[in-house]
Amino acid sequence: MNHAPLELRLETPNSFPKFPYNLPYDIQVSLMRHLYTSIENRKVAIIESPTGTGKTSSLLCAAITWLDDHRDRARRGQLETLSVGTSDGEPAWVLAQTRARLQRQLEAEERDYEEKLSEARRREEAQRRMSAARARKKQRPDVGEEEDNDDIFLPDEGPTSGLIHPLNGRLFSSRRNSSTSGADEDKPACTKVFYASRTHSQLAQVIPELKKLRRVKHPPEGNVPTVPLSNKRTFETLSSSESDIQGLQSRVVTLGSRKQLCINEELKAKSSDIDESCRELLQAGSGKWCPYLPKLGEESRLHDFRDQILASPKDIEDLVVAGQSAHTCPYFASRAAIPQAELVTLPYNLLLQSSAREALKIDLTGHVIIVDEAHNLTSSLLDLTTAELPLNKLDLSIMQLGDYLERFGNRLASRHRLHLQRLHLLLKQLQSLMLDRRNQGLMEVTTVPEVLSRLGRNLDGVNIPEIVTYLKTSRVARKIASYSLKKESIVGQPSTIRRQAVGQPPLFIVQDFVVALAEAKDADGRIVFTPPSTAGPEGAKIKYQSLNPAPHFREVVETARSVILAGGTMSPMSDLINNLFRYTDKNQIATFSCGHIIPKANLRAVALKAAPSKRTLKLSASSLQDHTLLSELGQTLLNFTRITPGGMVVFFPTYKALNQSMKFWKEVKLLDSIHKKKQVFTEPSASAEVPAILHSYSSAIHSPESIGTTGAILFAVVGAKLSEGLNFSDNLARMVVIIGLPFPNLGSPELQERLKYADRLAGTSAVGDTTLYGRAGLELYENICMNSVNQSIGRAIRHKDDWAALVLIDERYHKDRILKKLPRWIEDSVVCATDFKHAFKSISEFYSDKRSTQGN
Repeated sequence: MNHAPLELRLETPNSFPKFPYNLPYDIQVSLMRHLYTSIENRKVAIIESPTGTGKTSSLLCAAITWLDDHRDRARRGQLETLSVGTSDGEPAWVLAQTRARLQRQLEAEERDYEEKLSEARRREEAQRRMSAARARKKQRPDVGEEEDNDDIFLPDEGPTSGLIHPLNGRLFSSRRNSSTSGADEDKPACTKVFYASRTHSQLAQVIPELKKLRRVKHPPEGNVPTVPLSNKRTFETLSSSESDIQGLQSRVVTLGSRKQLCINEELKAKSSDIDESCRELLQAGSGKWCPYLPKLGEESRLHDFRDQILASPKDIEDLVVAGQSAHTCPYFASRAAIPQAELVTLPYNLLLQSSAREALKIDLTGHVIIVDEAHNLTSSLLDLTTAELPLNKLDLSIMQLGDYLERFGNRLASRHRLHLQRLHLLLKQLQSLMLDRRNQGLMEVTTVPEVLSRLGRNLDGVNIPEIVTYLKTSRVARKIASYSLKKESIVGQPSTIRRQAVGQPPLFIVQDFVVALAEAKDADGRIVFTPPSTAGPEGAKIKYQSLNPAPHFREVVETARSVILAGGTMSPMSDLINNLFRYTDKNQIATFSCGHIIPKANLRAVALKAAPSKRTLKLSASSLQDHTLLSELGQTLLNFTRITPGGMVVFFPTYKALNQSMKFWKEVKLLDSIHKKKQVFTEPSASAEVPAILHSYSSAIHSPESIGTTGAILFAVVGAKLSEGLNFSDNLARMVVIIGLPFPNLGSPELQERLKYADRLAGTSAVGDTTLYGRAGLELYENICMNSVNQSIGRAIRHKDDWAALVLIDERYHKDRILKKLPRWIEDSVVCATDFKHAFKSISEFYSDKRSTQGN
């Protein structure tokens, strides 16, 4: 009997009922359709979606819609396969009954799993009520007595999975027998979306948007209407009865580090290395144990908490609170939840590093990757492949390794002793090489093969790749660091390690550098020797810098089903991102630029070429030291304070330029004049001081006396703490000023090599006699600069009803190639003012119009 072929391809929907708001904008529907199509067609998608366009909601809605449709497709395929396979040659009515029976079976399994998650939610709520009703008595972790057992410092005998635990292989298996439910089997692993961003604070914004999605059982008939930009829409979510909801919550897990998720307060109080201390507690047979991780026979405790994680979306803070209520480790429970999660949120480093993925047992094959804030992707990839080794850290490492060999040499197995002796020889040769360069006092840029050649001349029998393998599998760097700390505490010596190697123990830094040498791509990396005169307080140092991020992203792109790169300002990054895929087999790249929902009338962008005195403003690093020019710049800002309501945010290219300007303006009393119009605040260099400054700035703007032309002005730095990740919406920034162009330091040898490398890839040569770089190198140089500018610009207008003026102060903003690197929603509306009078009039009219139409 012939059967109709199963339709395997998913057609892109015209509407997205899961979208959390009543009427999505046309551009939001276009974005979701583009993303859905890209995932289905296994493409790499580059999506530019400005602030205020509901980027996060749109990305999640389209991705979850595709996941649900893909799951239904897989179920249809499973039914087709099972019914045909079990009823071959049977009459049609038998086939129909078989299919119906199999469908009921699959639906029953889904209901059972959903009920399991519902029970987990009820259990979590009960735990929360108990915690609120009474203060939990802190339990002393059952870590046993402090042991004087040096065996824990001996190297491991083989590769580890990151968890040394007698339940390893049982505790985190994807299928298990529950001690509480008999032969209950977990739901099998599913296709998932990995949603990555640079920081956990950015990822925390994903969970609230995910909770808003409406996952209805049956989509409404017809298309959900969209609304043109000129009309208003309601932002309240539609109400639905529980019977119409397939699952009120998506299955999501947030991944973090031990340091972020550990709830063993006593362990954290006495240990600076949570990773190693945690592993020591989990050493089988050591007599120690963490009370928050179940022992043999208690696996259901962790599985129950895993189900609670999947039952309702949680960010890092939520995981910690839930773990404390359940008295169960959120670090390991979150990892156990990965196979059944539909959505996994994680920081860049856990996604981009193959070693991190292996430790988490994450296989990207067939899954969807969304990289949010993707303008950071190139720099993040380069940072992950950079390894820097100061000479003083190398000296400490050699000392520690020598002490370790002296203490344990006779107790080590022959292979361990041989590897450690070879490692000691390698470090001594590296030290000799660095001392030689230090004594010459010159900076040198060279290749990895050249450095390996210099080292190899005196490395008899030392194979660097073998040493790297040994370091990774034996965890000996942690063992040596732990022993060194214990030795210092016993001897009572000053803590040299704690004083000079805050953060990472010295041998960790050495290991990172040796690994980088062994895994470097010959043509894509450079070694830079920096003498003490320019290296700063750490003295001489050696640094490995990758020039090409593509190889490090290649595995992600080629393994995943689809990769979505999304950000608010992707335009100046397009050429860099395209280069990521130069060497990959996946050449289908779909680019989409979302229009802005903010009316053009809500933005007045002005490129200012001249000061009130008509002096041309070219604000380079050198010219910003000119007192006459600084005076002109100060007068320009003072004039703008007289007409700008609410807050002004002024971005300088560097901290040095900011500090020099503020010092000069203070000396000539110009800062006093500005302060009479607006309270003055300055971005602090210490991160811890940022919240207090922001609070004071906001209070100055929203206080009763800050009405009309008063308020506050905040001086900040492009690329620093206030230029990304913070929102200056509404009155917090009615004007954003960008002073100059924040080009990176061209004196940096690493940057010079990157620009040259870009030219070599593109086959371009130097342009004229005034530069060493060709068109590709100069394009990269400008793109790095404009990416920073665009991020600062994006701090201001945050939603469709927001409005602000943007002032770009520098004659170079009048050049077409610079203007074209601005966000597309700004580029077309920039007014290129040739004199200050023109700019001042344009902005005055803009504010006057806003006062008359909005009453501000």
